[in-house]
Amino acid sequence: MTIRAQDQLRNLTFDIGFQKHPKGSVLVSFGNTRVLCSASVQPGAPRWKVAQDLPGGWVTSEYNMLPGSTDSRKSRPSGGRVDSRGVEIQRLIGRSLRAVVDMDAIGPNSIYVDCDVIDADGGTRCASITGGAVALYQALRTLKDEGEIDTIPMTEMIAAVSVGIKNGEVILDLDYALDSTTDVDMNIVMTESGKLVEVQGTAEEQAFTRDQMNQMLDLAEKGIKEIIAAQKKALGI
Repeated sequence: MTIRAQDQLRNLTFDIGFQKHPKGSVLVSFGNTRVLCSASVQPGAPRWKVAQDLPGGWVTSEYNMLPGSTDSRKSRPSGGRVDSRGVEIQRLIGRSLRAVVDMDAIGPNSIYVDCDVIDADGGTRCASITGGAVALYQALRTLKDEGEIDTIPMTEMIAAVSVGIKNGEVILDLDYALDSTTDVDMNIVMTESGKLVEVQGTAEEQAFTRDQMNQMLDLAEKGIKEIIAAQKKALGI
């Protein structure tokens, strides 16, 4: 078994165009975590925007873990309801993607980014944001190619990664074994230009210092730069 360095990402891959029907889709893999992300476009802005006579469209997200994604079967949501963890994550994905899209420039369209976890081994929300950004870019590029919009209104790429502290060492991109045993774990969402969209950090065993937080942010930034380079290479941009 290959042992990663503490500042090394897991093996990262993007299988672009994984699905036939959505405007954009990708199977993203962070090590053994695999998430299918698709971006579907529906004409028309959300009713709440229409009611307020607001211009432009909207980008939103849904997140689910498939029944076989974990070692014990995960039940499907009943009645279409998502559990509280799923609601939190899909709101985070939506916020993250909207941070890098000009809503006015997508026209009166609603774009749904669906993130379905096929295999979970830590970092599913980070993989969903990262893959969701790739699927969204594809969808916007397709809309432009079809003449529906004038430009690709994604101002920059965005990605996410986890970091943590174990035995005083700062570690990048936690798999489940690491995530479940770290003293501190943190999820960072960052744009290509280095702007922070979300920082979620929790001390599980020991409180962490400001200096340690800065170390985690620095390591996350390094990892996200590598992830965004891989996103852009997969997209050919």
